Amino acid sequence: MPATIFLNATVITMDPARRIIEDGAVRVVDDRIAAVGASAEMRPEPGDRVIDCRGKLVIPGLIDAHGHAGHCLIRGIAADTSPLWMKIVTPTYWHHTTREFWQAEGMVSGLERLRAGVTTGVSIISSMPRSDDPEFAVGHARAYDQLGLREIICTGPAGLPWPRDVTRWETGTPVRRSITFAEMMEGAEAAIQTLDGSGNGRVKVYLTPFTIVPSIDPSNISTPDEAVRLTQDDRDHARAVRELARKYGIRLHSDAFAGHIRLAFQDKENALLGPDIHLQHCWGISPAEIDILAQTGTSVTHAPPGRNTPVIEMMARGINVAVTTDGTAPNRFFDLLQTARLFQSVQHVLRGHDRYYFPPGKVLEMITIDAARALGMEDQIGSLEAGKKADLAVIDMRAPHMTPDWQPVHRLIAQGVGSDVETVMVDGRIIMQDRRITQVDEVEAIAEGNREARALVTRAGLERHLHEPGWGQLYRTFEEPVSLPELQ
Repeated sequence: MPATIFLNATVITMDPARRIIEDGAVRVVDDRIAAVGASAEMRPEPGDRVIDCRGKLVIPGLIDAHGHAGHCLIRGIAADTSPLWMKIVTPTYWHHTTREFWQAEGMVSGLERLRAGVTTGVSIISSMPRSDDPEFAVGHARAYDQLGLREIICTGPAGLPWPRDVTRWETGTPVRRSITFAEMMEGAEAAIQTLDGSGNGRVKVYLTPFTIVPSIDPSNISTPDEAVRLTQDDRDHARAVRELARKYGIRLHSDAFAGHIRLAFQDKENALLGPDIHLQHCWGISPAEIDILAQTGTSVTHAPPGRNTPVIEMMARGINVAVTTDGTAPNRFFDLLQTARLFQSVQHVLRGHDRYYFPPGKVLEMITIDAARALGMEDQIGSLEAGKKADLAVIDMRAPHMTPDWQPVHRLIAQGVGSDVETVMVDGRIIMQDRRITQVDEVEAIAEGNREARALVTRAGLERHLHEPGWGQLYRTFEEPVSLPELQ
């Protein structure tokens, strides 16, 4: 079978030996890596496609283990009102988004990730997961499939209170109804049935409740007097999520903050902890909760700055921690190289500017093989090894900001940006070559994204949350109080 050979590259394998091969090559046959080694050992055969990577790096495709579907088409909305941002965008997602919105956003977010060398991305449907209409997840995943990317769609039940009001727009006019917890679970199950394993296996579904313990604050630290014991709703929630995950053999993902982990562990049989789940954030968790994560083999994903996340303390206990973008709103991005550098810088500041923490090799692990491990996919992706899936990125190192040509991992982490990515392969298929998207009309996809974003602003009356830039102001001020939309 003809092969694709990436020749004359500096290959950063991320394999168990962490080999860096100067004048190296990667041979790809069908959807798998057939060999990794020196260029002199990879003699092309008739019919092989050879890609000359002189002056370039070949690295595993980057893995963003936590991000949000929807955010790419609400960027800038309410960005100046961060304490109120979630209260503004959550009802927007729940009452004003359409099926067309979700598919258009999938295309825009997928393009942003692809252009930054992210070959696998986690996408939670909304800020607080919305599962009442499985077509939201289906449309989003369809866009990633068209691009040729891997996507993990995360859908599941919202937090308390149940039931919740939602608005649907299939008829072209708003229809509001109340949905129960059971209906949220039914919608999540329908998405699993439709999507999991689709796109030749590139699309997976993880069951994603908003948090692992819904009775306490879903987005902030809870003190010991607030997080005392599990409620019946907490226990029923965990049991239902566990049962559905077991039924389909799928993994879990959720947020957790101080108090959640300790409370969840009170119900060990159904606790949303363990090697089949990765938890985002973990702000302010206690030493006892770190012990629980280590004991249960739970992975953690972390988005900078996240100053309250005890990253070093968790890693010292052997907990697998990956860096994620948490992209992309209100002011984030899917450029995982820049996110990793921000993570490194924040940790240096938090540790008294001690730059011995998080050398570049560890940081690169946290967006490749460690992220794959968090997703339970380390046997398939995250490194360049024979037998693994052929997901890789080619990075042009011949730019001024990448000069001089030594210490490639240092240069990649200290200076690299997503726009340095030149070519991307996923599942053995090149989906971006020389910065050109090969599978879709990028200009039209972005135009459609803009149309859907503007339509959302009109439907939801969000013009009042698109603010002028604050010319001449040292500290942002407003002429009148910011109004909040109806939440329920």
